Amino acid sequence: MGAKPGRTNLRSAAQSFLLMTAGTLLMVVSLTVFLAPSEIAPGGVSGTAVILNSVFGWPIGWVMLVLNLPLLALGFRYLGRYQFLVRTAYVAALYSLGAQVFTAWIPVSAITDNALLNALYGGVVGGIGSGLIYRGQASVAGTGILARIVQLRSGMPVSQVFLLTDGGVILAAALVLGWENGLYSLLALFVWGLATDYVLEGPSVVRTAFIVTDHPDRVAEAVMQRLGIGVTAWAAQGKFTQEPHTVLFCTVSRPDVDPLRSAVTEGDPAAFLVIGHGHQATGGMVRSNQPGSSAGEEADKAPAPARKKASSVKPAGRRGPAARARKRPTRA
Repeated sequence: MGAKPGRTNLRSAAQSFLLMTAGTLLMVVSLTVFLAPSEIAPGGVSGTAVILNSVFGWPIGWVMLVLNLPLLALGFRYLGRYQFLVRTAYVAALYSLGAQVFTAWIPVSAITDNALLNALYGGVVGGIGSGLIYRGQASVAGTGILARIVQLRSGMPVSQVFLLTDGGVILAAALVLGWENGLYSLLALFVWGLATDYVLEGPSVVRTAFIVTDHPDRVAEAVMQRLGIGVTAWAAQGKFTQEPHTVLFCTVSRPDVDPLRSAVTEGDPAAFLVIGHGHQATGGMVRSNQPGSSAGEEADKAPAPARKKASSVKPAGRRGPAARARKRPTRA
């Protein structure tokens, strides 16, 4: 029996709350421990607050809260209405309150006076916090709302969107706080975006391989025997030559890229091989217990029908020489 819908919704809401809270607290640490002490303004509302605090002495937390209000209204219109407003308002309020507490009421001392270290670690910690907030189905408020809108509508990575939406703040930091601080702010923003992408999408630990060949059976058999993985095949046509080909597809881990390349060359030296990056692979990638295979232990976990199905390659339209050879009687 499955879990009750009410219990599932409660668990999901609790998980989102924990992610939002943990992410916001990490951003508070990033701002108060690393960025603000070195007057590093990595874009967004927090960067604007750092600039205004440096010039006019205005409290960082309250400035952030005031600047977030119109952006919350924008997010309410484009990103999810009531649920979005509640979650993002909670993040904005906690972020502003935390910044105010640890910069004005209970000031914390910086870990280091080295601006480069503060920019790097502030970007990493803040980016991890942003990623956790996004995974909690909320936004960081501020220009994070603009970044989320552009990302959802254009498909651009978060790191690039941050560079576009926060470029004006970085330029202002360079003009007001000095060009060196502006460069540190740009570095912190770049690292922030990379860390956010990492949390949202995970590490790129899977390699995807597309193989265009005229000898699919030989190539597939070499790959399956050497690496112990499943291979999928489908028919294709080269539009330049109008010749028929077969495309093979498989996924491997990073250490298996060179063995895969050798196996493809062994089966067809003229094959066209393209290797790309993948973030996750679930199901379908079956490992056999081959010597030297980096994940041979996975073979025993797969059911026998799945192993049999994943190991068979049937190019469309013709039977390969290996298949015909198996049907011939053995001569004495």
